[in-house]
Amino acid sequence: MDLATPLRQVRGIGPVKARALADAGCRTVSDLLFHLPHRYEDRREVAAVASLAADGSYTVRGRLTGMRRIHTRRRGLSVVRGMLQDVTGTVPVVWFNRPYLSQQPSDEEWLLYGPVRQGTAGLEMLNPSCERAAEAVHGARIVPVYPAAGPLGPAALRRIFDEVLASADLPRQVPEILPSALLADRGLPPLGEALESLHRPSLESDVDALNRRRSPAHLRLVFGELLELQLALALLRARETAAPRTLHYRIDDPLRRAVKELLPFRLTGAQKRVLREVVDDLRGPHPMLRLLQGDVGSGKTIVAALALAVAMENGYQGAFMAPTELLAEQHFAGLQRLLGHRYRLGLFTGSSREPGRLRALAAGEIQLAVGTHALIQEGTAFRRLGLAVVDEQHRFGVLQRGLLREKGERPDMLPDMLIMTATPIPRSLALAAYGDLPVSTLDELPPGRTPVRTEVVPAARRRQVYKLLREDLEAGARAYVVFPLIEESGQVAAASVAEMGEKVRGFLSGIPCAVLHGRTPAAERERTMRAFASGEIRVLIATTVIEVGVDVPEATWMVIESAERFGLSQLHQLRGRVGRGDKPSQCVAIHGELTETAERRLAVFRETTDGFRIAEADLASRGPGDLLGTRQAGLPRLRLADPVEHWDWLEIARDVARDLLPRLDEPELAPLLRRVAPVVLDSHEGLGGG
Repeated sequence: MDLATPLRQVRGIGPVKARALADAGCRTVSDLLFHLPHRYEDRREVAAVASLAADGSYTVRGRLTGMRRIHTRRRGLSVVRGMLQDVTGTVPVVWFNRPYLSQQPSDEEWLLYGPVRQGTAGLEMLNPSCERAAEAVHGARIVPVYPAAGPLGPAALRRIFDEVLASADLPRQVPEILPSALLADRGLPPLGEALESLHRPSLESDVDALNRRRSPAHLRLVFGELLELQLALALLRARETAAPRTLHYRIDDPLRRAVKELLPFRLTGAQKRVLREVVDDLRGPHPMLRLLQGDVGSGKTIVAALALAVAMENGYQGAFMAPTELLAEQHFAGLQRLLGHRYRLGLFTGSSREPGRLRALAAGEIQLAVGTHALIQEGTAFRRLGLAVVDEQHRFGVLQRGLLREKGERPDMLPDMLIMTATPIPRSLALAAYGDLPVSTLDELPPGRTPVRTEVVPAARRRQVYKLLREDLEAGARAYVVFPLIEESGQVAAASVAEMGEKVRGFLSGIPCAVLHGRTPAAERERTMRAFASGEIRVLIATTVIEVGVDVPEATWMVIESAERFGLSQLHQLRGRVGRGDKPSQCVAIHGELTETAERRLAVFRETTDGFRIAEADLASRGPGDLLGTRQAGLPRLRLADPVEHWDWLEIARDVARDLLPRLDEPELAPLLRRVAPVVLDSHEGLGGG
């Protein structure tokens, strides 16, 4: 048996099991080896029958006697009873729906593992695993507990792994892509040994370390995953920043005056600091690649607009890419108000790519292109792209970002890039998602932003909430009412725009309301937003399409229906749509039945408006996978490593990636490079020494 052996050829795996494993992503022995246990049970100690007590689980060894099958009146239920005997005594055993056990011979020793309970006639073992002591797979050892593969549960998977491990020599057959010295320096075993230890831990293994995923075997896999990720990010960044600067910026007093004249207000100290960091990058020796993060309302867009003005004053074009049409339209409207009197702007979305506008962009007549993925599609060309800004970076992949940079005048003239996110990113997650990328942080809100009062209320108080909202609307307020669903779903218990939205209109009858969601046609969406911004419409009943970018300072109410269905960062983003003017604002989260996790999440939401605290709490409760969203397309995936739990190894991997980057042409690094380079070479030829 070797790693490429199809599982259907492994003894004990018939067509049904092979299909179940294939559905779980396991078609070969190699695939199966990475179906790792999610926990371990310590069944090493074999207890004497006389020592058994109720409400515990035990491994016991002895002979089975008096085995008999008992017929029951319940259809589909069979019961087998017997006695397990060792030198200290006997204990009754009962099994359900395992009729074959009634035929077990009594002249062999058996190993049982399972719970002991107080029955009507004393202690008894309930439905334990049962196997010949000489062939133990489920007891007298540290037992791996696997996540199910369809109908195949942990016990069935242990038997399959037992057959595979008996027929394969993992330390010899599993190729190691990391240099042995790199592993030895960090006390890590080779990959083959690590996999064998994870599936068949030795009797001396530390069960606590195994369950915390901190055993040497776990850490070998964690280190490998994180190193591949960090090296891929380092290669991408080297490609994006190591090239000499070909776009040159003039930063002088006339430019400073021109940029200052654009400002509608004084910048905060944080905005000035970040703008200096951006301008320093524009004057640096390599193309800029910088991450700009800031809380909701911290003023990222004005910093990006001023940076784009610097590029346009130097004769270059700018690009501003957003993940949705609504967000692109909102940014276009805001940038048009700020920059439109001095520069020519154009909007480019899936529904707005007019041939004349495309020709004007290619000719350089449009100086700033604002749009969605339409900016990187074939047929969209720039005359002289200087600076590209990507908003809500976590919704784009790194290869999409590369496509935007390739819109420069020539392949060797890389534009500068500023990538932004309104979701503050904890340091561990930023390192996992972006690598060692320079980060600018806006940690100060502009003056005049009023704190948003937040309430979390049960659905039973809904009428009271809308009564108060109606009073404020009659006094001139504007409001958002947000739902998690467009239409009612049989799978999800949550309020929808279609059903509950009608009830909201009833609560607010006589007040102009409009509906907005992802299926709303672009032209209608634009008319609705203009009407809401002007006050013609007073209530916007919407889904999360208004989560980011919508800027109506006069809106002072945010009502979130079925708030328990939203993530913490998403709730915070929605709250950020209000409190953008000088009037008191409030956010009311209306919830249905709460799980313990949802209750904790809403408690944090009520207690703080600090986006960085929100992000940390969201990371702790949801894990990194959810927060990465449509994470860096094409990059190595993290199957075992967790950026929070394995933060120390994430930093080690980052440092090792830095050290290895200039040495990737060394023969011993060739296997590692072959694993990582295709991610980068998909769109960047010739990187990393071939």
